[in-house]
Amino acid sequence: MSPLSEIRKYLESAAQSSLDDIYAIDPQSLTLMTVLVDGAEAPVAEYPVDNLLQALREPQIREFLDAVPREQTMLDISHELHALNRYLGEFRLLMVGRSSGQVLLVMRDTHAFSRHLLHVLNEGANLSSLISNAPGVVYQAHMSRDGVMGFVYLSDACKPLLGEDAEVLVANPDIFLSLINEEDKAAYEKNVSESAHNLSVLNWTGRFWMQAWQDTKWINLRASPRKMPDNTVVWEGIMTNITQSRREQQAIRQSHEKLARLSAQMAQIKEKERLRIAQEVHDDLGGNLTAIRLGLSSIIKRLGPEQETLLSKAKQLEAIVDDTFEAAHRIASDLRPNVLELGIVAALEWQAAQFVEKIGIPCEFVCHQPELTVSTDHAITLFRICQEAMSNIAKYAKASDVKVTLAASADEIVMQVVDDGIGIAPVDRLKSNAFGISGMAERAVALAGQCKVQAGKQGGTIVTVTLPVQPVNIATALK
Repeated sequence: MSPLSEIRKYLESAAQSSLDDIYAIDPQSLTLMTVLVDGAEAPVAEYPVDNLLQALREPQIREFLDAVPREQTMLDISHELHALNRYLGEFRLLMVGRSSGQVLLVMRDTHAFSRHLLHVLNEGANLSSLISNAPGVVYQAHMSRDGVMGFVYLSDACKPLLGEDAEVLVANPDIFLSLINEEDKAAYEKNVSESAHNLSVLNWTGRFWMQAWQDTKWINLRASPRKMPDNTVVWEGIMTNITQSRREQQAIRQSHEKLARLSAQMAQIKEKERLRIAQEVHDDLGGNLTAIRLGLSSIIKRLGPEQETLLSKAKQLEAIVDDTFEAAHRIASDLRPNVLELGIVAALEWQAAQFVEKIGIPCEFVCHQPELTVSTDHAITLFRICQEAMSNIAKYAKASDVKVTLAASADEIVMQVVDDGIGIAPVDRLKSNAFGISGMAERAVALAGQCKVQAGKQGGTIVTVTLPVQPVNIATALK
């Protein structure tokens, strides 16, 4: 006969009784002396009480039983033993004195308890199979009125997951707490407390140190609480090993962070390359164009009125050189605006004025500090992010007003670009081709800062850039 069938047979017979079963136990040897059902003696072998006897044999309980005065005729010791072992909470325990010695009477309400278990068995005949094939440890935990939590039941998967036998954790719940990483214990205790107080689902994930395997596991605890008639709380749920998925998530997150830093470093390299090209355009190309311009001016002065055709050609070349000079100046300015040499406040003020001139939308620049001393990298980052934000406003926002603010404290610099346009939808920030938005964020990340793009409460879009004052070495950040 299978263990499940034996349990069913026992419960079916016990559930017919409306009286408590009474176990008579020798408190000295802690052996079962007799069992009374409906006031009649029943065969001891049909009533397995191994768990009960094992609980009574715990050192603290044996010590307590030995200390019970022998002159007492009958003493209810239920409360004291419940405090020492939660498993005994299912029983009422009486110490009875008689001439031949003491007898410990243990009673359980088999009528209610057995019918409840029969209901569970009848509703799911494959309960044991279900538990054994569950992807984790099926458990039941109990919190006493004084806030002490322990396990009532742990399935056989306990040993492979936690490295300890279920019986060990049931008998000593402190072992379970000792497995939790010190940094995660506070969060665990807070979640358990909130679940008990609000009767909300317990859903907590933390790290467990497995001494036997010298390894850390990520374990998720999910359980539903219910309040018992005595105002204690019981949870039924499952523990699952999510170490692999956590490590994969961590690897993906680290990969994303490294790619973001690499992208930010590339932006820094690109800025340096822009500076180099701008300087070459200004110095080499500009110098050559200046020499050509001076040469043409000298030739034009030497040509007489009779050489009208040559004079016209020379003046045309002079105009082309002037146009080329303007183009070279514009290209160099786009690559590296000269206004940055005047400081970030002047650069952003100039950019706001350029926006008004070219786009025709009012743009106000506000900074209550006339001078801000920032590193070159900070200045370029703020300028480029503002430039990109204004470009997006011109292309997509349909705004009628723009405001740029810049403020600095001892710890950070904050810039905001606010418009009153149609706003940005959350899905727009997730588009694969949203390179402008991701580029702004990566520039900020390169300096250990952040760039947030969000919809305004009254409509429009708000771009907020926060950078730490202390410059960050990109090569160091990549290590």
